[in-house]
Amino acid sequence: MPKENSFLEKALLVQVETTKVRRILNFENSLEEFRDLARSAGANVLDEIEGKQELASPRYFIQKGKLEEIKQAVHKNKIGLVIFNHALSPSQERNIESYLKARVLDRTGLILDIFARRAFSHIGKLQVELAQLSHLSTRLVRGWSHLERQKGGIGLRGPGETQLETDRRLIGNRIKALKKKLVKSHNQKSLNRYARKKGKNKIVALVGYTNAGKTTLFNALTGGDEYQADQLFATLDSVTRKNLSPGSRAILFTDTVGFISEIPTELIESFKTTLDDLRSADLLIHLVDINDPEKELKQKEVTRILKDLNVDKIPQLLVNNKIDHLSEKKTTRAGVSTP
Repeated sequence: MPKENSFLEKALLVQVETTKVRRILNFENSLEEFRDLARSAGANVLDEIEGKQELASPRYFIQKGKLEEIKQAVHKNKIGLVIFNHALSPSQERNIESYLKARVLDRTGLILDIFARRAFSHIGKLQVELAQLSHLSTRLVRGWSHLERQKGGIGLRGPGETQLETDRRLIGNRIKALKKKLVKSHNQKSLNRYARKKGKNKIVALVGYTNAGKTTLFNALTGGDEYQADQLFATLDSVTRKNLSPGSRAILFTDTVGFISEIPTELIESFKTTLDDLRSADLLIHLVDINDPEKELKQKEVTRILKDLNVDKIPQLLVNNKIDHLSEKKTTRAGVSTP
């Protein structure tokens, strides 16, 4: 069972509604999901600042007045980390950090941090590290001397190289090494998938928004003991097991990583090995948390991501999950349907 880091970092959350840029979820539910993400990363949220503006500012993303409000809150509460529920450009992140004199993290960096906490398999750790380095390679503002120390340091720098150039070269070399290792792992998994297909076993993959209850259902169907929790991204590594049903034909169920709105492109690319398990499936069971007020929007977002991954042509079964939490009146509308 994964152990969460007990250390809590003082953090301030920032979410700004840009009226000309539509979010997947409505403002309040997006903010609630943002809070859950921050807590999952081990943040001790001391303050939240919301705002509204037409478009993002090219320099700071937010307007100068709102930035000053954040700076005062950071100083007052001695906060060391400011997290934005938005994708920030490298220059915006650097400018905000310089103005606030505090560390700044955007939505992508936050999700990557959670993934780093939850990755336990060898492949999962490689995938997360690749995603982190791909994202952070453009954000070399806090120094990467720890990479140099790992390699020995002295004699490493090329002629005429600045520290920044050295750091970028080290990261580039590490990214190449990670990709090579993942290709090897990908080839091994491809052989495993081929063996399953050759055995004529039907493969069913569980998909859905994060925290829809996929792992709980997976354990019930297979008798597995995979870690399950009421938290975002409790599952990072895909797992395949045989069904429990006695006397029935063998069916292999695959538990997969949950999706989320505005998922970073770095994760999609780096988790190619895991997501390829979807492409070998004969059926996708799309789980939806029937109690979620944003269930329809999240269902559409998962459908969109499946289309982006080119697995939307695989037959799907839409399953409304967690119906035991509904009132009797609502229960009559719950069940199973095909999209």
